[in-house]
Parts: sequence; C-alpha cells; structure tokens
Amino acid sequence: MAFLEQRLNVKLAQKQILTPGLVQMVSVLALNKLELSEMISQELMENPVLEEVAEATASLEEARAKEERGKEPADKEIIALDKPVDGKPADPFEQIDYGSYFNDYLDPGYRTQMPTEDVERPGFESFLAKTTSLCDHLQWQLNLSVIEHGIEDAAVSIIGNLNEDGYLTATLEEIATSGGHTVEDVSKALEIVQSFDPAGVAARDLGECLFVQLKFLGEENSVAAQMVQHHLKQLQNKQYQEIARALGRPLNLILAQLEVIKRLDPRPGQRYNKTETRVVEPDIHIVKTEDGYTVVMNEDDIPQLRLNGTYKKMIDKDGSSKEVREYVKERYSSAIQFIKNIEQRKQTILRVCESIVRRQIEFLDHGIDYLRPMMIKDVAEEVGVHPSTVSRAVANKYTFTPQGVFELRYFFSEAVQGPAGSEIPLLTAKRKVKKFIDDENPAKPLTDEQITKLLNDEGIMVTRRTVAKYREDLKIPSTHQRRVKIKNSEPLDSPPATC
Repeated sequence: MAFLEQRLNVKLAQKQILTPGLVQMVSVLALNKLELSEMISQELMENPVLEEVAEATASLEEARAKEERGKEPADKEIIALDKPVDGKPADPFEQIDYGSYFNDYLDPGYRTQMPTEDVERPGFESFLAKTTSLCDHLQWQLNLSVIEHGIEDAAVSIIGNLNEDGYLTATLEEIATSGGHTVEDVSKALEIVQSFDPAGVAARDLGECLFVQLKFLGEENSVAAQMVQHHLKQLQNKQYQEIARALGRPLNLILAQLEVIKRLDPRPGQRYNKTETRVVEPDIHIVKTEDGYTVVMNEDDIPQLRLNGTYKKMIDKDGSSKEVREYVKERYSSAIQFIKNIEQRKQTILRVCESIVRRQIEFLDHGIDYLRPMMIKDVAEEVGVHPSTVSRAVANKYTFTPQGVFELRYFFSEAVQGPAGSEIPLLTAKRKVKKFIDDENPAKPLTDEQITKLLNDEGIMVTRRTVAKYREDLKIPSTHQRRVKIKNSEPLDSPPATC
C-alpha cells in the first residue's frame, strides 16, 4: 500500500525572468514618438521626483541690458524690488499691490459677500464638435417621423443592429425575439428605416442595398434593377453577354445600365462612419549630407527629463520617517530607470536605422525600384541584438527620407531570385505583377501562367502558384473576374433599347 510522504528534491533548471525595469525597456522601445510623449507625460504626473527641463529664463543682467537698449524689460516689477529706498534695502512685500490679488483670487469666504447672479455657464465640452454617427443620423430622422409607438421601438432595434457599412446584421425574427416586438412591426419598421437617408441603409445584402438606391432614383422597374436583383453574381464576374441573353436585351443597353449601377454606393453607412485620419510623425530623419546620409532622431515636442534634487534632502534628513525615505528612494530608482530606458530606446533605434541606411543607399539615391532585400535577422546580427529587439525598434515607426516618408518595416522584404542569380525584394516582384495586370487588355486579361512567363523572361524565377499568391495578396481578382466580355454582335430579339 502506497503512503503519502514529503520529500526534498534538488533540481537544476534554467529560467528567464524579466525584471520590471526590463519589461519597461521593452515597452518603451516599441513606442513611436507620439506614444512616447504620452508615456512621459503620464510618468511626470505619477512620479514627483521627475520633472521636465524648462527653457532657461532671461537673467537679471539680460533684462537690464534690454532696458538700457530701450526695450521693455521682461520683469520690470521684479527689477524694481532690488533698488534701495533712502539708503535702505527696499522691502519687496511693501511694494506689491495686494489689493488686486485679494479682489481677484482670494476665496470669497474671506471677503464681504456681494449679491451675485448665479449664472450657469456652458462647460468646455460644449465647444467641442462631435461627429455625427450613422445611428445618430438615423435616430434624428426617426424622431421626426410620426409612427406608432410599437413600430418606433422596432425601428430603434433595427438601427441598433446595423454595422458600419449600414447593413442589417440580424434577421427580422431575431430582432423581434430579442426586442419583444412582433415580426409584423419589425417588417414595417424596416420599410421606414430603409426610406431614410442615406439611401440603401438597413439592407440585408448587396442586391437589396443597390435596389433600394435605384428605388430612390425612381428606377425600380429598370433593367438595372433586374440586374442587381437577379443577376448580381454574373454582374460581379463581368458576364455581361450572359446577362443580356438572360434578360433578352441588347448588350449596349446592359452596358449603359452598368454605368448607372456603378454610381451607386455599396457601403452607404461609411459616409457617417469615417475613420479618423491617422497622425503620422516621423521618428527618424535620414538627411543627405556631403559625406553621405546622417540619421537624426526627431525629438521635437518630447519632454526632456531630469531629477528634482529637492526630494534628495528627504533621504539624508534625519527627521524623515523610514516610510518616507523608502518611498523617495523607490521613486528615484524608478525615475533613473525610466530615463535610462528612454536613452536606450534612442540608441537602439539609431543603430538599427544606421544599419538600414548602409544597406539601402541605392534606394535613398534613386527610389523604390532600387530597394534591396533585407531581413530583420541580418540587421540584428550587425547591430548585435536579438531579432525581436530589431522588430520592436521598427514597429509603428516612420522615417523621413529623400524619397518620402516610409514605415521602417517597409525596408524589410524577403528576397526573390532575380536576373543573373541576383536577389530582388519581394515587394519589387509584386509591383511588377501589378504593373503587368494594369497594362493588360481588359478583353483578354493575362493568366497567372502568362504573368509567370513574363517574370521569368525578366529573370525573376517564380512559379505560377507564387504568382497567384502575389495576386491574392494584392487583392486582384482572377483572370475570369477581370475579363470584360464585349462583343460586336447584333441585338437579340427584344423590345427597343429603353429603360
């Protein structure tokens, strides 16, 4: 019978433990310029021993020199305090007009209360512009509509189930069940919401969205309406001849109605859900000089930090309690570590960018066509750090170059076998694929096999499957979907070419 017993075992194992300082260093390295400024501002509020280096103020001598040159001194009142009166040093406190300070800034509880009118002033938030969302725009229109209470509640539920593109993401039965409405009320509410601006909102699929917009234009009985309702798949595949045959209409009418459909908006909700423009400020400037290129760190608007020496007295002072001394020591240690991490971030980014510059001289001189393949591990070996450090150093950071502003990750690209056994970056190969497709004949688009042959003729050795992957990465449709079928054929037996 086995018994439970306690034993002491000695085991040797390796563990990698990240200290808080190392965790902070990794976090700081991954920040871009704007994010670092926010982090420094947060640290300044939380750590009292950290302070921002302020710009030097003019000295007393400089102020007096300006006065002698006929300029108004920076602090005229302060200068006057140093002048003696009747051979005796002037008392600065006697020369200050305290009346204005009492009248303007002293707590009202300490002076005579005067009858005042309590006026509620608007808050600062009242002056900020608020972007109108799709739901706000639809709710505003619903509030102006005169409809039954039950249908109005169902319409509110429908508005709450719209995605950013303006499409209804739930079925009528689901909305009725979750909102406690009848299916009849939800159906009536859907018709009302679909009559709101923007046209096509609250549609359940692309075909219904386009049809509702045609209905707004008074084209619900047109050939275009039949195309989006019954032949949307063929329309997406550009099978215009098949659509003409199915509808019994001439091809020229189909193409004319296609132009009407192209003017419709497949995502009507996006005009009220616009993504805010992302602010990009380069962290690095690569500047051309007589000796080559120089890497300069962009530190504009980044607070410069220093330690406040006042708190150091609290460590040395015998009157301070042990808790106070321990707290101040911990704050100083945290502040010093934070300043070191910021400097370490700067040096790492500079070394990584200097390595990039040495490898991409031709790109900086001549442009994107001269970009060379470069891997993160190669730069890491040259700089002498781990590849993950390089990855963090270039993450979400931009650089200003003579060729424009680029993300640092843009310079890293896999190599593809190029002409005469040389290597070209993957980005260049993809750009060539896109150029071939842009220059193709729409009636006879290039197949992946033909694009492969064109690349091979230029010395870029890739396979057809690789070309297909490049095309998918570039979000370019297949050959069949890109083909525009236009034939000079006689009109089919059909009524006259009218809408």
